[in-house]
Amino acid sequence: MITTGVSPIEMELVYERPSSLNNCPTRYCPGCTHGVAHRLVAEALDELGLRERTILVAPVGCAVFAYEYFEVDACEAAHGRAPAMATGIKRVQPENIVVAYQGDGDLASIGAAEILHAAARGENITTIFINNAVYGMTGGQMAPTSLVGQKTTSSPMGRDAQLAGFPIRMSELLSQMDGAAYIARRSLHDVRHIRQAKKAILTALKTQMGNLGFSMVELLSSCPTNWGLSPREALQWIEDYMVPQYPLGDYKVTDAVQALEKRTE
Repeated sequence: MITTGVSPIEMELVYERPSSLNNCPTRYCPGCTHGVAHRLVAEALDELGLRERTILVAPVGCAVFAYEYFEVDACEAAHGRAPAMATGIKRVQPENIVVAYQGDGDLASIGAAEILHAAARGENITTIFINNAVYGMTGGQMAPTSLVGQKTTSSPMGRDAQLAGFPIRMSELLSQMDGAAYIARRSLHDVRHIRQAKKAILTALKTQMGNLGFSMVELLSSCPTNWGLSPREALQWIEDYMVPQYPLGDYKVTDAVQALEKRTE
């Protein structure tokens, strides 16, 4: 309530920090959309009433300090091993919601075997996969998701497909696993797509709540510092270059997930 000297003005609070996020500064670079992804995950946990049941697993990479930013129980895994640790936690404590938060240099490279087999086994965990097409924390080297022709610190002339192969599309790959229940790719480059990303995160968490199997949401994210772009230019780069390489959409939605969505709408 604000007092103007004439009469009090009632103000409705319409936007606030989710209770699943700590009130603290992050270490992310200006324009990085990790912060947007964090907020979406936190809002989804709040809306589903999962904060007290959630265990977050964050491995090495830009998200390594996620346990400081989220107001949930959390632990740190070795590089690429978040799905393995998440598997162990979920099997020991199946009543809890286990979320692995991984970057592309982590999930699609050293952790490729872990994520592939977690999906194949149908582990009832949820992975939030941040794809910014580069190794962010360690200096901007070429990642498995870097685009052909993309310049990085380890490919200063641009990624050469003859030498380094082609980008790996993890959502398409994991959608082929029988144990995968929900696989989706969204983007964080504008408001409309951010809203779509949150809906996908909600569906992924509901999939785990329903014990339906492995779920993953891939989020196309910006890395202005390592791309050598301004925050605004980085968002445009996602739309112009990443989305054509990594088409947005649902790549695996089982009948059970579709039925669950209809019941919870």
